[in-house]
Amino acid sequence: MILVNRAVSTTLDNVAWFSRVRTMNRKIHSTVSSSSKPDSVRIQHPRSEDSDPETANGASGSLETRVYTRKKRLKQEALEPLEKKSQQLCGLPDIEEFAFKKNTRSSKRSTTETNISVASASTAGMSTETIITPTSTKTAGSPPENWVQVLEGIRQMRSSGDAPVDSMGCDKAGSFLPPLERRFAVLLGSLLSSQTKDQVNNAAIHRLHQNGLLTPEAIDKADESTIKELIYPVGFYARKATYMKKVAKICLEKYNGDIPSSLDDLLALPGIGPKMAHLILHIAWNDVQGICVDTHVHRICNRLGWVSRPATKQKTSSPEETRVALQQWLPKEEWVAINPLLVGFGQTICTPLRPRCEACSVARLCPAAFKEASSPSSKLKKSKQSKEL
Repeated sequence: MILVNRAVSTTLDNVAWFSRVRTMNRKIHSTVSSSSKPDSVRIQHPRSEDSDPETANGASGSLETRVYTRKKRLKQEALEPLEKKSQQLCGLPDIEEFAFKKNTRSSKRSTTETNISVASASTAGMSTETIITPTSTKTAGSPPENWVQVLEGIRQMRSSGDAPVDSMGCDKAGSFLPPLERRFAVLLGSLLSSQTKDQVNNAAIHRLHQNGLLTPEAIDKADESTIKELIYPVGFYARKATYMKKVAKICLEKYNGDIPSSLDDLLALPGIGPKMAHLILHIAWNDVQGICVDTHVHRICNRLGWVSRPATKQKTSSPEETRVALQQWLPKEEWVAINPLLVGFGQTICTPLRPRCEACSVARLCPAAFKEASSPSSKLKKSKQSKEL
């Protein structure tokens, strides 16, 4: 009977204990749902005196129960209004947007973005004296500063007439011959002058004259091998010998032994370019239609800053481009004199490599003064060293 009473009392105690645990769990859930930190809750309850000692090994006087709860998560629908609200409050883009815009935008800004107009500055209350604008390029047709002073200084340096072009230029070819023969000699001298020094070219013309080969009839009848031997060592002598034969035949067939008198007809001849055509018109026909620009004129005009590519400050890339740019501002009365003037200046002072700037009276007006050009051999050495590194 005593055992039955004990079993009943134990059962009642267990039922009461479970009911208390359920009530406490409800209270814990309601409390944790409002808390932001997940945690474990320890619940202690008294042990029954008759409970099995093996289930409470090491415990003294009470049972321990751990209840784990999860942090309550807000739904995505509830978070979206908050994110939109924060984006509206902050106007800065995300980092990804910065990176994307940086990659897609061009690194070079147009000049219209960099220029600041005086009108907009004055309306903004800024001082127009402090506005920074890019350096303006020389507009087409506007002469460079101090060009008259520079040209006069070059004339004074060239007054001695000691350059090779003064005594052995193309205008000296066949100067002792009658007009008809002289015009053909000027044509041949201009044809041979490309990539050839005046001394070498003048000597070749002299040998042709000694052998009676300064007329179209004589050139047309002569062997090409003979012409090669006489004009050697001019640049590209073999090709020029072929051109001489073709030019002589054209002059005989189309111009009755004379040379063409128009720019287009001269340019149609084999081996004749714009520089030669304008030079021939100057000397043979006294017809000025353009400036004769060779490598000397091309180099010196770029060094002086007299010419540039259209709408830029970049140097012109060819003698023909220099001619077009130079004719836009140089007075026409200077078109003939500018060639021998600058050619002789380039042969004596403003040389291609290591120009004699210390002997130049206009060096203070030259933007390229004392900027010595390196020789091609040194450039090759530098490139080889860089490749080895």
